[in-house]
Amino acid sequence: MSWLSEYVRPRIRTLFSRSEVPENLWIQCPSCQQMLFKNDLDRSLKVCSHCGYHLRVKASERLTYTFDPIVDGVGGPTRIELPRVPQDPLAFRDSKRYSDRLKESREKTGLYDAILVAHGTISGHRAVVAAMDFEFMGGSMGAAVGEAIISAARLAVLQAAPLIIFTASGGARMYEGAVSLMQMPRTTIAVQMVKEAGLPFITVLTDPTTGGVTASFAMLGDIQIAEPGALIGFAGPRVIEQTVRETLPDGFQRAEYLHAHGIVDLVVKRGDMREHLGRIIGLLRERTPKELNLDAA
Repeated sequence: MSWLSEYVRPRIRTLFSRSEVPENLWIQCPSCQQMLFKNDLDRSLKVCSHCGYHLRVKASERLTYTFDPIVDGVGGPTRIELPRVPQDPLAFRDSKRYSDRLKESREKTGLYDAILVAHGTISGHRAVVAAMDFEFMGGSMGAAVGEAIISAARLAVLQAAPLIIFTASGGARMYEGAVSLMQMPRTTIAVQMVKEAGLPFITVLTDPTTGGVTASFAMLGDIQIAEPGALIGFAGPRVIEQTVRETLPDGFQRAEYLHAHGIVDLVVKRGDMREHLGRIIGLLRERTPKELNLDAA
């Protein structure tokens, strides 16, 4: 073969070959099925521009959306290191070992467990925020999540700051058995510790919030906020229908239905969440209105 076939032709093919397109360049909206450009979706905080559907987000993204942005090196979330707990306390195994499931979830998400905790400012107000991540084993609550919420509560008391928890969970983690169920009273006590210190406790219920999380700290907020369309409940609608043998109302267990029936206080769009949280914190922490001068009275 000549140098034309050995060198020139391969070089030409390389120059004019089609470039590879990233697999995640477009994302389909689960609600309206529209194809969304990933960069546009990121700019809209993962809210569909066609139908307003709120896609699920990672815990790290939630913290970025919630805290004040970094300006001149100041602002943004400061994550805390969370306590480590014994892995696989029951040596549980079904189709695979629980320890292997944990390893796979950690490699997939880059998280130690299904929650992150950080502190910073929201509209200039100090706050401690815990955000659950549904990608990590369905956001299920085991010992690690329980310890994280207790750590967040202690930090809030230490900083005299409100505690905000973004919930996203399928409930207690079955692989830990009674250990996971014990996190329900433990997290309830942690919330009570914050309230006894005279600090606000705010829950933001995102899609989905179910099971033992709903039955414990998620429903104990001084103010309870939900994202639009979020599924919130203990058992799922299909299980309830099969149990009561009745057809449930349209939108049952969705954020708007619960708001109409007084279960949640507000339904707030993701893009407005930081502003609403800042306003609520200001109202709850400002014991004396600025415009009222009690000394003059």
